[in-house]
Amino acid sequence: MRFIPTRFHGILDYIVGLLLIVSPWLFNFSEVTYATWVMVAAGIIVLLQTVFTDFEVGLVRKIPMQSHLMLDFGLGVILALSPWIFNFDDQVYMPHLVLGIFSILASLTTHRVPSRAHNTQHARQDTMH
Repeated sequence: MRFIPTRFHGILDYIVGLLLIVSPWLFNFSEVTYATWVMVAAGIIVLLQTVFTDFEVGLVRKIPMQSHLMLDFGLGVILALSPWIFNFDDQVYMPHLVLGIFSILASLTTHRVPSRAHNTQHARQDTMH
């Protein structure tokens, strides 16, 4: 069941991307090198993919929304499993697991196509070029 509008998903992506980047310091695990770099890298990936997605809040609009959602799903799986993949689960795992599951759920519950208003405006801009 997909009930999250793409516009809301995009706004959330900007917030979550920044949260991922600052989470090692916010949740006090910045001394765990792999845990920190996984979160920072995930945050950068989320922000870049949002900037490049073709939806209401995208800036460059080159990545289709369906591809964005597949990337969110994959990133969520990697993020959720990263404490065990990179062997830092004995020091920290909950932020990675929670934010990874959040990304998976967001990818499965967001509309696959941006709003009709976005598509109409985008089509009009394409014909003007």
